[in-house]
Amino acid sequence: MPEKFNPKLEVAGGFIECGGEFILLHRQDHKAQGDTWGIPSGKIHDGENPRDAACRETAEETGVIISRDHMGYFATVYVRYPDYDFIYHIFHAKIKRKAEIEINRNEHKDAKWVSPQDALRMPLIGDLGTCIKLFFQNT
Repeated sequence: MPEKFNPKLEVAGGFIECGGEFILLHRQDHKAQGDTWGIPSGKIHDGENPRDAACRETAEETGVIISRDHMGYFATVYVRYPDYDFIYHIFHAKIKRKAEIEINRNEHKDAKWVSPQDALRMPLIGDLGTCIKLFFQNT
């Protein structure tokens, strides 16, 4: 953990991949970092482990069900924003068929399957561009 790092919360999310593309969700304007794109992710509940949180958030935000056995660990990233720090646990799942994405309109306004190259040209949440580069250079 970085020096003087004081996490306010922990978040878990996942790269849900199929055929070289992965799911990105377009955040509603009124949400934190609104009008940006991110992978399915959210706060870890008290007593919940990060892998289970990544599966739950993926299901809640996309309608795509991933079992915990298929959600592989990728990395833990320590994120520092001007107002707070948080720990981000990143997972990955490959699925055989692109599922239809069912978004919650209160949280997101769109969803797409995108290639890493196309994603890097989009307005992304926080440090997601760095995470995309790290993840896809290792796959």
